[in-house]
Amino acid sequence: MHIITRQIEFSTQGFSSIYNITDSIQSLLDNSGLTEGQVLIFGVGSTTGICTLEFEPGLVNHDLKNMLEHIASYKQHYAHNKTWGDDNGASHLRSALIGTSLNVPFTGGKLLLGTWQQIVFIDFDTCPRNRKVIVQFTGC
Repeated sequence: MHIITRQIEFSTQGFSSIYNITDSIQSLLDNSGLTEGQVLIFGVGSTTGICTLEFEPGLVNHDLKNMLEHIASYKQHYAHNKTWGDDNGASHLRSALIGTSLNVPFTGGKLLLGTWQQIVFIDFDTCPRNRKVIVQFTGC
């Protein structure tokens, strides 16, 4: 059994911008030499999200963002904003809803994802940021 930890870094736009990181994860798996196990994908930061969805324009540009705006609107007033004098209370709530990590099994050196299932990173913060995703493979 081996544990291999890697990192992906990229710039984001914030405001629930969504990034398909599936190919990056698969590329890291390809270079790991592992064929069987699982991968933990962890978004560093309390205003990030990691999940799976079908990465298509309707979901990415409209549906998910509209749903989140109904649940945790950027326009609401949050106690968090008063505490720190900032404007990202909704960002933290959205992160708590979606979560910041995901486990995906792999076999034969391939991620076991459904046909239309991609791994995505979401930046909920209210400004552009440089982000890190930790990718940890456990397997043989």
